[in-house]
Amino acid sequence: MAESIASPLPDESSPLITNRRPTHASRASHQSRRSSHLSGRTSAHYSPLPFNSPTSENNQHEHILEPGATPYDADVESLISSAISKDERALMHNSVLGERLPYNDYTTIDWLHDLVKDNVRHRRQRRTGLHHAPGPGSSARLHRVRIQLWEGWDAAQGWVAAALIGIITACVAFVVDISVVTVADWKEGYCDRSIWLNRRDCCPADKSPSLGVSGTCDAWVSWSGIPPWSSIDDDDLDLILYTKAYAIYVLFALLFGLIAGLVTLTTKTNLPSANNDNTDAPKMQEKGKVMYPTSGSGIPEIKTILSGFVISPSFLSLSVLLTKAIGATFAVSTGMCLGKEGPFVHISACVGSLISKIFPKYRSKSNSAKYRQLLSVACSAGLSVAFGAPIGGVLFSYEEISTYFPRRVMWRSFLCSLFAAMVIKALNPTGTGKLVLFETNYGVDYQAGHYLVFWALGVAGGVYGGIFCKANFLWSKWFRGLPFMKRSSPVFEVLLVVFFTAVLQFPNRLIRQTGDIVMEELLVDCAHTGDQKTSWLCRQEGRTEEEGGKGLYYAWLISGTLVKLLLTIITFGCKVPSGIIIPSLDAGALFGRMVGQLVPGISPGIFAMVGSAAFLAGVSRMTVSLAVIMFELTGEVNFIPPFMVAILTAKWVADAISADGVYDLAQHLLGHPFLDSEHALDKVRKLDPDPDPGSGHKGIMEDLIPPANTMEEITLFTGPDYRVRKATLREKLARLRARGLMDAGLVLVNEACICHGYLPEAELEFALEVLDETRDEEEDDDQEEVDLWEGVVSEFVDRSPLTVTAKAPVEYAVEMFGKLGLRYLIIVEEETARVMGVVIKKRLLSYLDELQ
Repeated sequence: MAESIASPLPDESSPLITNRRPTHASRASHQSRRSSHLSGRTSAHYSPLPFNSPTSENNQHEHILEPGATPYDADVESLISSAISKDERALMHNSVLGERLPYNDYTTIDWLHDLVKDNVRHRRQRRTGLHHAPGPGSSARLHRVRIQLWEGWDAAQGWVAAALIGIITACVAFVVDISVVTVADWKEGYCDRSIWLNRRDCCPADKSPSLGVSGTCDAWVSWSGIPPWSSIDDDDLDLILYTKAYAIYVLFALLFGLIAGLVTLTTKTNLPSANNDNTDAPKMQEKGKVMYPTSGSGIPEIKTILSGFVISPSFLSLSVLLTKAIGATFAVSTGMCLGKEGPFVHISACVGSLISKIFPKYRSKSNSAKYRQLLSVACSAGLSVAFGAPIGGVLFSYEEISTYFPRRVMWRSFLCSLFAAMVIKALNPTGTGKLVLFETNYGVDYQAGHYLVFWALGVAGGVYGGIFCKANFLWSKWFRGLPFMKRSSPVFEVLLVVFFTAVLQFPNRLIRQTGDIVMEELLVDCAHTGDQKTSWLCRQEGRTEEEGGKGLYYAWLISGTLVKLLLTIITFGCKVPSGIIIPSLDAGALFGRMVGQLVPGISPGIFAMVGSAAFLAGVSRMTVSLAVIMFELTGEVNFIPPFMVAILTAKWVADAISADGVYDLAQHLLGHPFLDSEHALDKVRKLDPDPDPGSGHKGIMEDLIPPANTMEEITLFTGPDYRVRKATLREKLARLRARGLMDAGLVLVNEACICHGYLPEAELEFALEVLDETRDEEEDDDQEEVDLWEGVVSEFVDRSPLTVTAKAPVEYAVEMFGKLGLRYLIIVEEETARVMGVVIKKRLLSYLDELQ
């Protein structure tokens, strides 16, 4: 993030940049300038004491001067080499804006302060109620009852909010589910009784899967003239009818893709960026990076929000909820390799954000930490309604989504998932009257020898997941970085992907339908289903050598797996609502069904079921939550051990190929900040034990000390009386905003450079606005002094910021930011406790990115 300064480096007389302790003369000179400033006789701009780097005695660094260089030059180069990266050095020498940090479009919250804030709110309200005298005619006992009722309601608000979120999320999911089935069927025909009925509701006498059912249904009208649910193979169809059906399928898919893409574009927004009110500094862009809140699954963005970062407020708005639901309906109906399960998590988070506005203590502006706890609760409902897996939804929110998940959040997530599951079962979008989405009953048990097959499926799932993650990451960077793609509308890419998807999937009846229908058919048990003659898949598995054998069927299974891999690689990341769960399950079920053909005496559907879990584990790296989701999804509790074997094996293999799962890589591609403490510690652990002194990667807090010009901008001397001119605060605020680090602030120090507090930028801006409203119009605003110890501004000063010494390991910062949820951390000198630097979470993330 750019930082506006008066000059690229301080002048030679400034004691700002030096590796030597200040002399008595320099201290006297500085004290003279401070006194002059406090009396208003000099400019408001001043340089702080040498807080920015350790002393030369501590560093033990010797520098050889170039011919003609001064000791000051060596000190400057020493500081630059040890404190900033090569990119920062180039910016310091080539740009008057100075240092730039990543993720400048995001701000952070302070979990620790929000926790204290909620406790203070509760104590204050209780104190107010206890000290408030009962009204006339009211007894003291009645007054105590009122206080108890208030405390009960305050404690129950989280539970009530969780129940409301579950109910509303289930209602939205019901509408999306029935809409997807209906719109997807429009690619092949319509119901003569009502165009809003899908094929199964149009012909209720037959509820079999859509891969082929005998019989006719006069109420269903096919666009191509092919009998509905035709039991004959595609090879037996008339070429003209087949070509007509093929063309109509592709055209409808393109139409639905166009609608989904256009709906997504309506939510285009720019992340907020710092405004530049400093007229002396170069103008910065007022808009941040472009974002499409409706696109994708929304899970990477939600993970970023729940980790303590702030994204655009519109990301969880009502408009995004509606467009996500509409866009997901048409995107899934195209037949693209995506699912609606990921978008359901985003929809549930939107519902949670809207519900939070009803309860003041959960509003984002009141308490950001409590707000995020409610979002964690809401995310569990999304997966609960997607798969009919209430327990799996709670574990998914804990394992994959949330950063902070205390027991109270887990209990409320449990309630939220419960209500969501109860309502979705009552609404019955599948028409089966059951909560289990893919209920199976194979009637046979596996043997000990089958564990080898389950292990092999896990290896295949890990290879699939590792290849997918790497290929999707490389494809997204290369294809979407091409010049013509940058100039094109995102809808163009969507239409390209839809076209190739429709062309490749239609010939293969195994993958022609939407993902949930494909999964339903692949898990069928042909030995016990009772309709072996009506299911196209069962007919293929029952073919004898006289009928041509199963060679073509095997080819469809293998090609279906490869096509799913290819299409999912190019689909994930398109600007439409999309999830990765169902496509991964489909690919695993196809591969597992093929493997099951080679294992005698057991239903191939069992291996399709285990293979789907393995492939999804390889892609997402979920473990415990996925095992629970799979047995809730199929109702097969007896197969939990095979699920666990395949899932763990897939995760280990996928981690060896690609360290990050699909959601982590999506965060990198989208440029969203996220601090994963475990991965961060792994990076620090791999640091060179004997680093180059000038590398800046020594593994200690000294590596995180900002450059000197940055520290000059964010340091404010309090003086002996803790009073500064308002003009000084305005100038500091203007320079902070010009730097663009919207969640930076001012560190308050005395003449000895000892920290006396921290004043965040947002609080400083608000305090100045309050001072302007209460200012005496006759008083000179520039000369007015502000009391930092008492008064309006003092109320916003953090008097106890956490500090750490410069020689402490970087692991301290990783753990403190990760587990305490800090927004900033003060670095002090070990011997003197002088302030040497201020670290914000973005700087730590920038440092960790350099270690990759």
